[in-house]
Amino acid sequence: FAYDSSALTAQGQEILRKKATFLKANSGVKVTIEGHCDDRGTNEYNLALGARRSGSARDYVTSLGVAGVRMRSISYGEERPQCTSTTESCWAMNRRAHFIVTGRTNAG
Repeated sequence: FAYDSSALTAQGQEILRKKATFLKANSGVKVTIEGHCDDRGTNEYNLALGARRSGSARDYVTSLGVAGVRMRSISYGEERPQCTSTTESCWAMNRRAHFIVTGRTNAG
């Protein structure tokens, strides 16, 4: 994601298309989509932005044919960074929607 944005980039859409392909091929898999931010902004703002990011990812994957009931979204805001340096490349790593396999549905 770009700074201060929940809009999917072209690269983000490509990654999500691959995740959708996996999920469609594995119909029983359930996931949690975690929304993350860099550490700029208040905790409250970043929690809301993380929620919009995880929602954008969920909505896009749903638009590709994956049932929304198989996905749960949550925001961690800036609380779980992948990188802690104060550089643009590090901040960019922290602006993400992370997928975690959480279980299986009865369909799978």
